[in-house]
Amino acid sequence: MASTVSGKASRPPHSMLAWRVHNFGPPDVMILERIPRPEPGPGEVLVDVHAAGVGPWDGWIRAGKSALTQHLPLTLGSDLSGTVAAVGSDVANMTIGDQVFGVTNTQFLGAYAEYAVASAGMLAKKPTSLGYAEAASVPVVAVTAWQALFDYAGLQAGQTVVIHGAAGSVGAYAVQLARRARLHSIATAGAKDMQYVRSLGADKVLDYHTQHFEDEVKDVDAVLDLVGGESQTRSFQVLRRGGKLISAVSQPDQNRAQHHGVTATFFLVEVTTERLRAIADLIDHGALRTSVGAVLPLSDARDAHMMLEGQRSRPKGKIVLDVKAAGKASA
Repeated sequence: MASTVSGKASRPPHSMLAWRVHNFGPPDVMILERIPRPEPGPGEVLVDVHAAGVGPWDGWIRAGKSALTQHLPLTLGSDLSGTVAAVGSDVANMTIGDQVFGVTNTQFLGAYAEYAVASAGMLAKKPTSLGYAEAASVPVVAVTAWQALFDYAGLQAGQTVVIHGAAGSVGAYAVQLARRARLHSIATAGAKDMQYVRSLGADKVLDYHTQHFEDEVKDVDAVLDLVGGESQTRSFQVLRRGGKLISAVSQPDQNRAQHHGVTATFFLVEVTTERLRAIADLIDHGALRTSVGAVLPLSDARDAHMMLEGQRSRPKGKIVLDVKAAGKASA
């Protein structure tokens, strides 16, 4: 028996609504359809999804541009929050009815649905101070910032880090985590976002439109690249020898890294229960603040992807799908 259901809880329905992709392409390829509800296997739980986060990686997967091999058809979405509806074998410390947040699996699939199977090792108890929509905005971006600063850059109190794209979802967490860790942070952002980034705790904020950061900064310990392209290339100039360039967006040029005597790394986030618990604790103690830019009903997931593509106005902050919103579409 793959899963157990509490006698006090109603049994989940046999089918559910989910946003599916049968062919890679633009947002138009997304189809809301009714499919069989999945069952959790060993080490997995079934989550009754209350909210699902929408991130750029979802757009890359939909378009067939993911760094991971994806097989069609697929259900989009990874960030989620909700309640545990069923528990597979070999799962400890998680029971039916628990309020959880996290991601679905290492393929970043399955969350844009009424129910999702998730790896228990990639979930944790939801921060008590957050609602479901806020909680669903947190996992991938907050853990990405955590890993970049501490797991990959290995930064310690007193060291200096440049954070590119500091007003974005990952960057905002990176600035806050850097401040808490007593790092000296130099952030780049657009003019309209500079005050916001300062409010998060950045020690110095540079307008990337009018200031060349390589003229303002020298011999830093690490650069956190959340932008890629020319900004990543120019970042080699500001690192001390032995410094580290950590990118969450693209593979840095290893020849440039060798020339400058630095380490340059691209990484894919690894969300774990341990990291989520640490982040949830910081949130509940007021040490981290979230930023939700828009909350749309599940039926509007295609519109959310049009925001990602710039076809519709993109909000500042994370886009979240409210799976429990009234009036969701039927299929």
